[in-house]
Amino acid sequence: MAVTGWLESLRAAEKTALLQDGRRKVHYLFPDGMAEEYDEKTSELLVRKWRVKSALGALGQWQIEVGEPAPHGAGSLGPLIKENNANPIFMRKDTKMSFQWRIRNLAYPKDVYSVCVDQKERCVVVRTSNKKYYKKFSIPDLDRYQLPLDDSLLSFAYANCTLIISYQKPKEVLLAESELQKELKKVKMAHSSDGDCKTQ
Repeated sequence: MAVTGWLESLRAAEKTALLQDGRRKVHYLFPDGMAEEYDEKTSELLVRKWRVKSALGALGQWQIEVGEPAPHGAGSLGPLIKENNANPIFMRKDTKMSFQWRIRNLAYPKDVYSVCVDQKERCVVVRTSNKKYYKKFSIPDLDRYQLPLDDSLLSFAYANCTLIISYQKPKEVLLAESELQKELKKVKMAHSSDGDCKTQ
């Protein structure tokens, strides 16, 4: 089963772990490096990022999958050109029971938005009836676990110029995440002053 396959690859990966600022930071030594940060008290996933190697083998920039995007200014195009602060900001911030995405700086009323699953392309599609905003995004966790997308698990809300899209985690994902947390609790944590602690 695919769920087991991804979970086993996480279990088998060599990991470095660190406890810092109330966060448990875990770095998986995959060919493409993956790092995660969890809230120390709640075990909630705060950040997941990937560092993909270039064709020549050099390490590229971190690609954030879950968590706050890089602050404005980090994406500046030079000393005089900066990204517009009013542009929509897309980010993923999961809860215990749902995958969740937030799109900030969307000033249209709630009834303008349409959010649905595109089964053919295995993605979620967000569009507005006024044709001012359109976005497609995948759910990498479902791809890794090779689970189908289910329209009935998708919902959205709108408040304070932010569209909040939730996809309820399937029971297979909840079970796998619970098993992974048990595995990560076995990893000996080092405090930030001690440096990283390696484990298998």
